Amino acid sequence: MKVSIIIPFYNEEENVASVLAETRRTNPEAEIVAVNDGSSDQTEALIRQHPEVRLISFGRNLGQSAALYAGLTAAQGEICVMMDGDGQSDPADIPGLVSQLDGADLVCGYRRTRQDSWSRRGASRIANFIRRMVLHDGVRDTGCTLKAMKKADALLLVPFNGLHRFLPAFFNHAGRRIVEVPVNHRPRQHGTTKYTNLGRARRGFYDLIGVRWLLARRIKWPKAGDVPRP
Repeated sequence: MKVSIIIPFYNEEENVASVLAETRRTNPEAEIVAVNDGSSDQTEALIRQHPEVRLISFGRNLGQSAALYAGLTAAQGEICVMMDGDGQSDPADIPGLVSQLDGADLVCGYRRTRQDSWSRRGASRIANFIRRMVLHDGVRDTGCTLKAMKKADALLLVPFNGLHRFLPAFFNHAGRRIVEVPVNHRPRQHGTTKYTNLGRARRGFYDLIGVRWLLARRIKWPKAGDVPRP
């Protein structure tokens, strides 16, 4: 099945060329969908230098979840893989994630050895623990963007800021099977992170409450191909 790789970029002019080149080299047959999330630097212009890459460009910054959701809806592949545009994701891990979809509906990467500051690692552990206790999604590292899914299952998702951290919760609520695989995580070589621990904690708290309510009210769609009962 055709694979689409969705990569959001926000003010990542120093990383665009290397990320796109490495992704193409390690996944030569895949469609690459690059989403420029309202960057104010040369990110969009640099993406346009790669005519084989599909470009989606926002006029203003809408956030990582919006970029990933737009990429999902625009992708032409039957399988969609999401990764970061900051160079910390390793696109060589993508074939391994895709291979696991034979027995799963969502494949989540977890960072085997996380290359971030101790404060970010600590904050992430706390956030993951609280999320698992509240939503029971069973995933150890939902903050890892590297995930693979079938495009047909985009029906399960609701676009909102923060969605990318709650994909497993939506799949688990719908009765879909989730598999985790270890992936490589690399230190950021260029540019700066767009998040702070305090900002993520504040947004994550409100998102957790909202997602808990939403899942209680969410329609459980049948799997693609299931025959509806009369």
